[in-house]
Amino acid sequence: MKKSMIDILACPIDKHFPLELLECKSKTEIVEEGVLYCTKCSRFYPIIEEIPIMLPDELRDKKQDMEFLKNNKDKLPEKIIKQASPWHL
Repeated sequence: MKKSMIDILACPIDKHFPLELLECKSKTEIVEEGVLYCTKCSRFYPIIEEIPIMLPDELRDKKQDMEFLKNNKDKLPEKIIKQASPWHL
C-alpha cells in the first residue's frame, strides 16, 4: 500500500477518518505489512503483501487475521494485539 493512501482511507464500519497506520514491514513509500487502525471503533485492518484488507466483520477471514496477529505480535502495540475488534489474541 502506498503510504499516501492513508489520506483517503476511512473505516468501512463507522466512516471514521483518518485511520492510524502502524507499519511492520515497509520500504520508502510502500507498506508491505502493517495495520490500519480505527481509533473510533477500535477495529484493525491488516495490510498483507501491500494490500489493505478492509472488509466488514462478517466477510473477514478470522484464521488469516489471527495468523497475522500471531506473526506480528512483537511489532504491533497491545491495543491491536489484545484489545482490537473484531477479534484479538
